[in-house]
Amino acid sequence: MELELTPDLEPVQTVKVSPRLVAANYILELSSQELQQAISTELEENPALELVEVAICPVCGSELQGSICPRCLQRQKGDDLPERVTGETDSLYPESPPQFVGSVDEEFDPLTQVASEETLAEKLLAELAVVLDDSDMRIAEFLVGSLDDKGYLTVSLEDAAYELEVEIDRVREVLKALQSLEPVGVGARNLRECLLIQLDYLERLGLSQPYAREIISDHLLDLGEHKFAKIAHELHIPTEAVADVWNFVKTKLNPHPAHGFSPTNERDRDTRAMYVLPDVVITRRGDEFEIDVVESKRFFLRVNPMYAQLGQATRGSAASDTPLNPEERKHIQQFVSRAKLFISNINQRRQTLYNITRALVERQREFLCEGVRHLKPLSRAAIAEELGVHESTVSRATAGKYVMIPTGEVIPYSHFFTPSLSVKDVIKELIEKENRPLTDAEIAARLRERGINIARRTVAKYRMQLNILPSSLR
Repeated sequence: MELELTPDLEPVQTVKVSPRLVAANYILELSSQELQQAISTELEENPALELVEVAICPVCGSELQGSICPRCLQRQKGDDLPERVTGETDSLYPESPPQFVGSVDEEFDPLTQVASEETLAEKLLAELAVVLDDSDMRIAEFLVGSLDDKGYLTVSLEDAAYELEVEIDRVREVLKALQSLEPVGVGARNLRECLLIQLDYLERLGLSQPYAREIISDHLLDLGEHKFAKIAHELHIPTEAVADVWNFVKTKLNPHPAHGFSPTNERDRDTRAMYVLPDVVITRRGDEFEIDVVESKRFFLRVNPMYAQLGQATRGSAASDTPLNPEERKHIQQFVSRAKLFISNINQRRQTLYNITRALVERQREFLCEGVRHLKPLSRAAIAEELGVHESTVSRATAGKYVMIPTGEVIPYSHFFTPSLSVKDVIKELIEKENRPLTDAEIAARLRERGINIARRTVAKYRMQLNILPSSLR
């Protein structure tokens, strides 16, 4: 028997992911801070890419007109003192998506814009550089580098003076300058000092609370343990006055002044959203909503005009007339193509963010108009189906990104997909209005009366996520 080998061709379907798609997905899933780093890297490696910076509002991220942000100016008209010392903050839309300036084929026009986030250390050092002598900036850098995630100073003045070989009085003066900055309370060495710094700040604004300074200074532990009668007895004041101080501390002061500027744990992630620049702003105009991808209005990327001109000259019949050798022409074409692709991917990121936000506004209109109690259950898969994209695209586009809603609050995109937020809001209201501290079981019972059936342990979990103490400590 003979064996014979013969070639046999059969068509086989395979799925291959193009490098262009991989690059686009990579850009899409980056947070604003990560995108800033990616842009910086690309600018260093690609001479054909050029950056044009614009001045932006430190609160909403919109482009400034001179030194004024029209968006924030309109929102702040008539605003009262914020309820809490938190540092910086705390057809349905246009018939067609926003018109981008230029396109990947218009080589001389700005094509897209991208966002940057300023870290707390950068913000503090920039402000300290204005008020301190150059000789003291070394001390400032040491102190700012010694802040923990909450904004507290983790090194003693003595140790700082020893490490830097300077007089302790110089360190003390620099710390005083640091503690005068926002977020109010940064640079405090403990909770008591943090609250007192914020108390001083509010008093300068004309807001004070009787006995607050005495209680925070000398009875903070008892106040945290809800020993109102003991404090009242020692200070010879009514128990109601102590309760008023407790409510003042809970509503007006912030024990974690820097949580918005540094990586935090899962429980603190919502707090972080009060400080970051939003990627998208949703504005209400009467009964309509406007969507603005402000991430794209912070600086412009374009193909360097000289490279664009040379690239055009190296194509077609004009290529033989240029004095460039083949290696130089290849170099120029590669870098120009790379710059166009990078800009195109960022432009696509902008379009995707707009489309997803538009779909969210359609689905969560009541939430945007009436508040968190009207948040509807919504999955990323439902948004993906509506837009005709894969669910992973929606996940990539919304992960680590933030949106400013019409109230001025900056929230993570994940809020639109978290129906438990409405339950948390009810729990928070029950605790705020309690005549006596309610146990988790009692809260669960009251929720059932409102048609919300969740277990006691779920109440405990949500309460902890809200940073609310158990009944024994409230």
